[in-house]
Amino acid sequence: MSRYRSIESRITARIARKKCAVFVRDDFKDLSNDYDQVGRALRNLTKKGCLIRLGYGVYAKAKTSPINGIIVPVAPLPVLAKEALARLGIKTVPSRLEQDYNAGKTTQVPTGRLIGVRGRVSRKLGYQGAYISYERAA
Repeated sequence: MSRYRSIESRITARIARKKCAVFVRDDFKDLSNDYDQVGRALRNLTKKGCLIRLGYGVYAKAKTSPINGIIVPVAPLPVLAKEALARLGIKTVPSRLEQDYNAGKTTQVPTGRLIGVRGRVSRKLGYQGAYISYERAA
């Protein structure tokens, strides 16, 4: 019976089953042989408000905000970005600002939009004009 359901409904069912908040496009490649068909289904789910696109091939679960009714991700952007980078195989570490705050050197609370990474990252992750910056850690 499952082979007669649409790709979009199978992707929606898989998203509902998973506990993680971030998905990469490769999570759904076993549902169809056609790369473009998966992309169209993800784009339709983004328009419907089930997903939010964080970056190229990176999506997050979405919900409707009870305050103003707009579509927002289920977790804050720094949490989603760290999860996305982990899914992409990029190791994250606390940034210099987070280390200073945790060590008591400053009382300035870091925003979380600066993430320390090991190695080079050329991904642009974010939504609605708020993007993550990267700091190379030793």
